[in-house]
Amino acid sequence: MTYDILVIGGGPAGMFAAITAARQGKRVLLLERNDRMGKKLLITGKGRCNVTNNCTDQEVLQNVPRNGRFLYSAMTAFPPRKIMTFFEESGCALKTERGNRVFPVTDRSQSVLDALQNEMGRAHVAMRTARVSRILTENGAVRGVQTDSGVLEAPKVILATGGVSYPATGSTGDGYAMAKALGHTIVEPEGNLVPLEAAGRDCPDMQGLSLRNVGVKLVNAKGKVLYKDFGELLFTHFGVSGPTVLSASCHLKGEGCRLILDLKPALDEGKLNDRILRDLELYQNRAMENALTDLLPRSMIPVVLRRLDIDPAMQANSLTKQKRRALVELLKAFPVEITGKRPVAEAIITSGGVKVSEIDPKTMESRKVAGLYFAGEIIDCDAYTGGFNLQIAWATAYAAGQAASGQKNRH
Repeated sequence: MTYDILVIGGGPAGMFAAITAARQGKRVLLLERNDRMGKKLLITGKGRCNVTNNCTDQEVLQNVPRNGRFLYSAMTAFPPRKIMTFFEESGCALKTERGNRVFPVTDRSQSVLDALQNEMGRAHVAMRTARVSRILTENGAVRGVQTDSGVLEAPKVILATGGVSYPATGSTGDGYAMAKALGHTIVEPEGNLVPLEAAGRDCPDMQGLSLRNVGVKLVNAKGKVLYKDFGELLFTHFGVSGPTVLSASCHLKGEGCRLILDLKPALDEGKLNDRILRDLELYQNRAMENALTDLLPRSMIPVVLRRLDIDPAMQANSLTKQKRRALVELLKAFPVEITGKRPVAEAIITSGGVKVSEIDPKTMESRKVAGLYFAGEIIDCDAYTGGFNLQIAWATAYAAGQAASGQKNRH
């Protein structure tokens, strides 16, 4: 059997690129090193799979802090509504939740994978378990691939091997080595959408505490705000996690960064002061560690009192005006000193990859090797949490699948 297009990588980008090309009547072979497709897809969105974000193509690009401009053509051609239509027509009903996040109605990522595999079957995509070691070229153009079981020939190859996050799912950076061997520049990969480690004992003392509505600012050593967000945050044994922290991790640069948390974003300092006064009056004869139970989660009270050097056993009616003022300021600007990111193996996505200036943004074709295309996380683009990274995968896969099957002229 001869093939028109070989797709390397059976993740979301690889599967969708294969479907897109095969729907144009091309003979497509998808090569995946794992014994089954979509292993990483199954664990996304805590096993629910945040398929995309129900927003416009421009709103997607606003959530891409790195190389968003490169994605303009691909995202315009294949915005979120198109992938939503694809899944709905494939029998995977979708729903939109808070933050415009889109999930399967079943709340099971398996439903998304089933839809992709069913469509690959309908489009007659051939599949094979094989590990590709290199892409073969001749006179500056693709001629096939070398696998662990021999050579496969084809004039077009789509490389969709992902990044290096979650290596247990098969994302081990093979694609970077293949692209580099062909002359491509690889921007050093690092984890993004990753929890952050913090100094001191405060975060471990609050381990397991989840805050639903908190203001989050990431500031550098000079006090410049690098990122602002509002939403959920989780204290852990190593530091902080949760959606706001994962997005903030995309902007962490250098030493001396800290998170500034607004623990009471619904109240300005004046109203918060009034609220604290009421609580102190209500519980005036209680110890401070009990007087703040209406205001703060129980595991946070000892940490707050320790930071303010207030004796937990001190009676509430003994709190000075200065200490009350300091309490207000701390609750509106609670600093967490960040020491770094968690290991890349714990990251949801990889930042870095094939340099975008070496890829045609309309077709995803290599500017160095004719017939070589890229799709998904292997490209040096990444976005915030909320379904935007999978949307990048769908849009780049669609562009690559279309172009590899001859549907668009090379620009």
